[in-house]
Amino acid sequence: MRDATPDELLAVLRQNERNTWTPPGGGLAAALTHDVIHGQDIMVALDVEHLVLEERMRIVLATVTSAKSLKHFNVDLEGIEFRADDIDWSFGMGTPISGSARDLALVLCGRKLSAGRVSGDSSTRFTSS
Repeated sequence: MRDATPDELLAVLRQNERNTWTPPGGGLAAALTHDVIHGQDIMVALDVEHLVLEERMRIVLATVTSAKSLKHFNVDLEGIEFRADDIDWSFGMGTPISGSARDLALVLCGRKLSAGRVSGDSSTRFTSS
């Protein structure tokens, strides 16, 4: 199998240029959230820092803290306040857990992170051993 030429790749992109696809349920914010969360799943696993612009991260955080998302991911958030240490953002009430907005979004989506990615008295609830 050969690699596609730049002209062939460009032709494929142009075929999709006017695609009328819209994301199912949740609209563009949900599509962005889906891409960011799964992208971060990969980046965290590879220990690669990948910047997500603050404006986009705020959309993701608003999406993952919606009642629908919280119910879907069924993460026990009782008694926890999440505090981002890289942007001015917090969610919940209780014992503070802090970390990057990106890592907190992953936790809110039910991901367990390696120790040290989030901190606080109850951080072990959200980390793997």
